[in-house]
Amino acid sequence: MSQILAIDYGRARCGIAVTDDMQIIASGLETVPTKEIFIFLKNYFSLNKVEQIVVGLPTDLKGNLNEVEVHILKFIEKFKTEFPTVEVARFDERFTSKMASFFISQSGKSKKKREEKGLIDKVSATIILQNYLEQIQR
Repeated sequence: MSQILAIDYGRARCGIAVTDDMQIIASGLETVPTKEIFIFLKNYFSLNKVEQIVVGLPTDLKGNLNEVEVHILKFIEKFKTEFPTVEVARFDERFTSKMASFFISQSGKSKKKREEKGLIDKVSATIILQNYLEQIQR
């Protein structure tokens, strides 16, 4: 099999998570500056077999899309051009940042580490991917 990679896309940073090759467990991988995301993906895809990416769908409580969606759509368009054989899926990312902050606070990490936005982005991507895996396994 191959991996599924999730991206919590942001204007400044992208949190990245990935499954194992059996697509059972999601693990946080990296936080990458958004301007370097394609360099990171090219390197990662050259070393690992990835069949699909899951990109967070930023909605509010009423289901309205966040303004970052415009940037995400441009990213997806370019991604499909750069990596035409990798499937793209979207998954609701509501509350993932809050959940990530909570999980990090419960982990016993220092206050400075808990407030690190890059860690929150990586954990958010992991939550998106784990929730996606649970949905497709039902």
